[in-house]
Amino acid sequence: MKGVLVIIDGLADRACRLLGEKTPLEAAQKPNLDYFSENSQLGYIYPVNETFVPGTSEAIVSLFGQDWKDYPRGWLEAIGEGIKLEKGDLALRANFATIDNLKDKNVIDRRAGRTLTTKEAQILAKEINKIFLPRKFIFKPTLQHRAVLVLRGGFSDEITEMDPAHHPTNKSETGKFKFCEALEEDENAEYTANMLNEFIEKVFLRLDKHPVNELRRKKGFYPANIILPRAPGISIKQITKYKKWACSTSVPVMKGICKCLGINLFEFKAVEFKNNDVYANIKKNLELEIKKAISMLKKKKSKFDYFLIYLKETDVPGHDNKPLEKKEMIELIDRKLFSFLRKFAEKNKMKLAVTADHSTPCSLKQHSADPVPVLLFGKDIEKDDSLKFNEAEAKKGKLGKMYGKEFLKKIGFG
Repeated sequence: MKGVLVIIDGLADRACRLLGEKTPLEAAQKPNLDYFSENSQLGYIYPVNETFVPGTSEAIVSLFGQDWKDYPRGWLEAIGEGIKLEKGDLALRANFATIDNLKDKNVIDRRAGRTLTTKEAQILAKEINKIFLPRKFIFKPTLQHRAVLVLRGGFSDEITEMDPAHHPTNKSETGKFKFCEALEEDENAEYTANMLNEFIEKVFLRLDKHPVNELRRKKGFYPANIILPRAPGISIKQITKYKKWACSTSVPVMKGICKCLGINLFEFKAVEFKNNDVYANIKKNLELEIKKAISMLKKKKSKFDYFLIYLKETDVPGHDNKPLEKKEMIELIDRKLFSFLRKFAEKNKMKLAVTADHSTPCSLKQHSADPVPVLLFGKDIEKDDSLKFNEAEAKKGKLGKMYGKEFLKKIGFG
């Protein structure tokens, strides 16, 4: 194996008072990552450009040299979940969410408090799939509050997103959601928006008083009484450029990215949310992801040149404005993953690159256009003066500034 690339979701951040005016990456005790930093070159990346706020799919396909516009998130998630799509099928990523009512449209929580269990999501999904529409559709829950919605055949993706954090004129974690609107004067776009709006209204009417949600209210949890769709797509580009790459993941969007880019995929099931202890579940899943990645790397006979490790869980505390929890996630990753990689990379005389897909500042509770740090380690890498792996040190490193489309070529991966 020639190299390992680690992408840590939402890793980059901004300084905060709770951490003594440091970022979680600066405040974390991470001896193994800092060891790599002392023997590496650092730099920083704008995954798309200086003003673009990327999501995970937009950032990662850009880091792999592709145009993010060719890879709509809805299609990636559906393909990742094994749903067979044809051109014209409208695929959307969706969240189970909490609103007050359809008249006021106040979004109380975009993710139903992050407390939705797998069992609850599956029960609610069965109810949603009973809805009658003039066209066939598939609604499938994926991880926790996340889901995929597919409307079959002949739709337009020229519609606005309903999730308030992704609406072009209404980006916020809370506030009011807006029903879909056509983005162009086109009969099919208008039809698509109307069909989707009708569907969402029916979802609320079925879910709001559902026994699952009545019980959640009694327990003090937010009801998952609506779904908020986003990232519509009606087609996708597929290539086989990355046949020498492999990745193990349980995350639907990453599974979709691997399948569409030709990365060899080794998928596994995420930890099921059986209770409502959000961060306990997240840590369990993070440990499982690391364990699976390490088991793949330990295999003696590998036909792959590069291995991609993607870790989702650091993004969650950024969205929840929990810098202490984000710091703890980074420390867990350092103990469980980078302690292993420290020995593995040196023993196998291979390259190691570490970066993020985007920044998720706790203070914003959402993604930002801030650059992300990158670290490049290897026996032929002339180290720079960096001692710590963090946002500030990265801006001083020899690798300098780069954009996602040039990333792999600049670090010499493939």
